[in-house]
Amino acid sequence: MSARRLFCIACGVLALAGCGGVPLERYRGEEPVLDLAEYFNGTIDGWGMFQDRSGQVIKRFHVVIDARWVKHDGVDVGTLDENFSWSDGSTSRRLWTITRTGPGQYLGRADDVVGDARGEAMGNALRWQYVLALPVDGRVWHVDFDDWMFLIDDRIMLNRAQMSKFGFHLGEVTLSFSKR
Repeated sequence: MSARRLFCIACGVLALAGCGGVPLERYRGEEPVLDLAEYFNGTIDGWGMFQDRSGQVIKRFHVVIDARWVKHDGVDVGTLDENFSWSDGSTSRRLWTITRTGPGQYLGRADDVVGDARGEAMGNALRWQYVLALPVDGRVWHVDFDDWMFLIDDRIMLNRAQMSKFGFHLGEVTLSFSKR
């Protein structure tokens, strides 16, 4: 078998591996039921870390989120103002605008998100999928995020996001949220 053919087969296997995973439907009956407008309303603290593809912790962070929801023409619209303090002493901010587009359906936008983030909630789980413009060593990379959140109780939520580029795993972000 030629090297080129082996390379093509390996790429195909990697691409298919990225399509697997647990379907969101699996969490439909789980409680407590996650409603973004309920949980992300007020001040939420988050602690997390970014790990590279080998599992090494690259950066840790604390985020304070000021979250508010209003109705615009009968549609729920949320603003999540995220202020990050990173373990290297740097700070950053992301301002999300999230619109509920239907039962358990959400559309999100932020300055460093390319296009729209799409979210779907079932039971205690939410799955966000989006592309983030991530600055790395003076360049900006467009990185795919597959972001899962799980409501544990009325105060605590856990979050795990897988990062990839061209279907290749780059790392993950793990977070714990606590609502004040």
